[in-house]
Order: sequence, then structure tokens, then C-alpha cells
Amino acid sequence: MSTAVSRFPHLRQDFAASLVVFLVALPLCVGVAVASGVPAELGLVTGIVGGLVTGLLPGSSLQVSGPAAGLTVLVFEAVDTYGLPALGVIVLATGLLQLAMGALRLGRWFRAISLSVVEGMLAGIGLVLIAGQLYAAAGLPAPASGVDKILGLPGAAADALGSTEALASLAVGAGTVAVMVLWRRMPGPAGAVPGALAAVLLATAVTLAFGVPVATVEVQGLLDAVQPPGADVFGGLETGILGTIVAFTLIASAESLFSAAAVDRLHDGPRTQYNKELMAQGAGNTVCGVLGALPMTAVIVRSSANVRAGARTRASRVLHGVWLLLFAALLPSALALIPLPALAGILVHAGWKLIPFRAVAALWRSHRGEALILVVTAVSIVVVNMFEGVLIGLALSVAKTAWEASQAKLEVIDKGAGPVQVYLSGNATFLRLPKILDTLESLPTNRPVELDLTGLHHMDHACHTALRNWSDRHSTPGTAPVKLREAPVSTQ
Repeated sequence: MSTAVSRFPHLRQDFAASLVVFLVALPLCVGVAVASGVPAELGLVTGIVGGLVTGLLPGSSLQVSGPAAGLTVLVFEAVDTYGLPALGVIVLATGLLQLAMGALRLGRWFRAISLSVVEGMLAGIGLVLIAGQLYAAAGLPAPASGVDKILGLPGAAADALGSTEALASLAVGAGTVAVMVLWRRMPGPAGAVPGALAAVLLATAVTLAFGVPVATVEVQGLLDAVQPPGADVFGGLETGILGTIVAFTLIASAESLFSAAAVDRLHDGPRTQYNKELMAQGAGNTVCGVLGALPMTAVIVRSSANVRAGARTRASRVLHGVWLLLFAALLPSALALIPLPALAGILVHAGWKLIPFRAVAALWRSHRGEALILVVTAVSIVVVNMFEGVLIGLALSVAKTAWEASQAKLEVIDKGAGPVQVYLSGNATFLRLPKILDTLESLPTNRPVELDLTGLHHMDHACHTALRNWSDRHSTPGTAPVKLREAPVSTQ
């Protein structure tokens, strides 16, 4: 024992933290799998790989990986469109792309993505997740698209009110959410139990004790659920699947690396090495793809629980994978006792936490443009789909940055006699060109003009060409000449 302690000086802290993370991860792994439309065991497989594979690799020492609520909507759409066998191919390709991006040292570039786009993405996912799981909590079929899920809620509520079984199911889901919200206030040792686990255990006990007629998790068995993609799956793929793979890659990578940045703020240990962490995520997703399991990301809920529980090294996250493996191997039948509305309640709570209400309010007070990007990204994901919604957010973010960077000041000094003096300073780009040309073309043509460009820091090719053309036109015979003063500025 003394030898083990000397080799692993933080083993006691890491062992205790691993048990806490395991208890947090267990209901989330199962819940995410069920909400994604795949066997519950595949969620456990992804959690196991996140611990035993990604957990062993360098990158971020304390963040924990597994199936994430943030990918639930995307996975469900992929399985619904291409079928469960194709999921392994998508996840495998995602992992290989992440490995390649990490090897090319592209990990740090994900930190350049606008935070408003990322928070808008999570908000959109949260809205669709909540809407979809409200149907699941009532035991009702959910519409396919995000906007139909939200618009169909009033009708679903009316259907639920007319069904005793739906009301009982809703009561279990609502009770699960209430327990999770209130559990953190529990005093003594009970408060140390993760709220999600306590809620599932209580919901299971109540439904068994009172014979509540609710659906429970379907169990296939770990080996039956794991179905590696065969050669026939690769041969029958559609070209449209490439967009899904790109979406998986970008969203899983961004969520993992943003989670790493958040976890770094929670402890004073080694900082995340972003390229290595991206490769660790890629290795985990490659293995998950081979096993036909769910995609993984680093998950802030499990990671923060790991830090708060006193973890000091990556041993805690590896051990949490061991406990998940032992549970899946020794107690798989226990999954069949879990009520589905309880898992729906857990994911409604998770979806609510994905919506950054405080961030939207703070941005609206200080940076309304960023708040608008966040809201538009979220609404686009609900109305269109995940991938295109994120692209819309990124395009808005780039357009806003370009507009703000193109700040050109135009000053006209006309003393009534002599030449008209025009001073242009700042950054002259095509975005400001209409206003610049409108001002120049309104100048009198019967007097000379002095156009001073020495105050410009940057002038793009479109502006440079347009100003030259205007100068040439204004200096034609019969008009007053233009005196152009230029400084050596960038015109790239």
C-alpha cells in the first residue's frame, strides 16, 4: 500500500472523485442514449471509452468525456435519417478528422470561434432538447423537426390532459426535475449524492412501489447493443452524410475545447494542451465509431463534479470509466427498472442549463450585436437544423466583425473659396464604399478637390479602385482637378 501511495500520491483523492463522477455520469449516459434514439447500453459504452481511452491520453488532466446532451439532437436526426448502423461510420469519421486536426495543430483555432455563436448553439440545442423530452415525459411521440416540436406542445398538452397514463408519466418526469432542483439544498451526507442519481433512484422506487404505469428502459445487453459498422454500411452511404460528419466534428470539438477552457478556470493545476486534447477526443470517437456507439465530447457537468470532488490527476476519470464498465457488465438488468420519464426529466433539466439566460441579458446591456447573434443562432437551429444554424451564426459573427473593423471617417472642409479638402481616415473597405462615394460624388465639380488618404490604416482593393476611378472622372476636361494624397497603406 505504501508503494502505491508513493507512486500515486493522490490516489485517495482521485479514487473518491471517480466514484462521484461515476454516480453523476451513470444516469446521464443512459438518458442521452435513450433521447438520441439508440440503445441505452451505447451511452454506457461511450462513457467507458471516455474514461479508459480518452482519460488516459494527455490534453486536459481533469475534464471528463462521455456522451453529451449537446449532441443529442444531432445524433437523433442522424439516426433517424441514415439509420443506427450508419452512426458508427459518422462517429468514426468524426474521430479521424479530430485526430487529423489535432496533428495539424488546429485545436487552438477553435478558441477563436465567437462565444456568442457557441452559446447560441447550446441555447438552440437546449430548446429543441427540452421540447422533445416534454413529449417523452408524457409518453407521446414527438414531431421530427425542432420547430414542430415547439409548435406542437399545446396540442400535446391537450392530449396528455385526456390520458391518465400520460398524466402519471408527466408526474414522474416533473418530480424528477423537482428533486434535481431541490436536492442541492439537502443537508448532511444526502446532499453529497448527485441530484440526477437521487432523482432516478427515487423515481424508480416510486414507480415500483405504487405500480405507476410508465415505460421503462429497454435492455438489449451490452454485447448485443455493440454493433461495429460492417462493409455493407460503408457501401450504402449517401453523399449527404458528409455534412453530418462535418457538423459532428465541429460541434463536438468546439464543445470539448470550450469545456476545457471552463474547467481550467476551476482549478490551478496543469493547463489544457488544446491540440493534444483534440487528439484525445479524436482517439475516443474513433474507438466509439468502431464500436458503433454514441459520439463523445468533454462534458462540463461531469468535469466540474470531478474538480469539486477533489480530483488531482487523470486517474479519477480513468477509474470512473472502470466503474461504468463494471456496472454495464455486472448489473445491466438494473437499467430495465429506470422509468423513461425520469430520464426525460433529467434531460429537460440539462437542456434548461444549456440556455444562457444571464449571458443573453448581460450581452444585451453591453453588446447588443453579440446578443443578436446568440439569439439568431439559437432560433436558426430550432427552425432549420443544427449545422445550418451554426453556419448562420458564424456568418453573422464574421459580418459583424468585418463591419466593426471597417470604421472609416470622412471629413469634408469647404471654406467657400479655394479647394475643397477631404480627409479619409481609419479602414476603408467595400462595406463603407457606398457612403464614401455618395459623399465624394456630391462635391462641387467646378472647384478643385484635395483628397487626403494619409490617415488610412488599411484600404482594400475595391476602395482603392473606386477612389482612383472617381479621381479620374472628376479630373476630366471641363471639371476641376483632384489632388490625391496617398500614404503607403495595405490594399490587400
